[in-house]
Amino acid sequence: MEYDKNKNQGGGNIVIIPTYNEIENIGKIIDAVIALPGRYDVLIVDDGSPDGTADEVKARQAACPGRISLIERNGKLGLGTAYIAGFKWALQRGYEYIFEMDADFSHNPSDLPRLREACASGRGDVAIGSRYVSGVNVVNWPIGRVIMSYFASKYVRIVTGMRIADTTAGFKCYKREVLETLDLDKIRFKGYAFQIEMKFAAYKCGFKLVEVPIIFINRALGTSKMSGGIFGEAFFGVIRLKISSVLKKFPYRQ
Repeated sequence: MEYDKNKNQGGGNIVIIPTYNEIENIGKIIDAVIALPGRYDVLIVDDGSPDGTADEVKARQAACPGRISLIERNGKLGLGTAYIAGFKWALQRGYEYIFEMDADFSHNPSDLPRLREACASGRGDVAIGSRYVSGVNVVNWPIGRVIMSYFASKYVRIVTGMRIADTTAGFKCYKREVLETLDLDKIRFKGYAFQIEMKFAAYKCGFKLVEVPIIFINRALGTSKMSGGIFGEAFFGVIRLKISSVLKKFPYRQ
């Protein structure tokens, strides 16, 4: 694992974007985030993409020193472990607001300030870019996938007790206090269920989850990483999360 040497001096925003074969999107998404007012730095966590994704990131680093960082990992190690590596990196460098975002523009970079404001204003400790809090705001997904995603979120809400509409969302802003409180080394899931586990852990630690309505647009370029196995992990993982939480003691926010 290699870390960029540039360090934040405290405070600030960092957008973590995991990648595997995102050469069609990565340059554009970095440019879009860097161009936002208020300074949003970018951390790419690349799982050994054979298509040259990491090389494109390095080219952007040379053109924009101090704003773009890269962790290169050997092989596909999973979404969850990519984010955990990114969270630890960001905490070590003093970032105050830490974001999760996809590389494929299904999450609109212009929504990042809205997620930040939801945390900075005190409305929430974790701001969730929600597809379902104001109806079903998903564009260009097959209807079967929309239905599966929507009812998966309903199922998770019933089992876990979290009062949020989009329990499986992957577009989020965390206050650093949240990630400092959670035991990141004990987050178990690597795939789709990782997003659920992170929300549930924050919820059980007493942090406030707030939803910010977004429009989710299916990727136009590149290949989706979703699979039936990922949904299966989430379905059965939620039950295991709930059962284990009965006996587990969660660290409570200070």
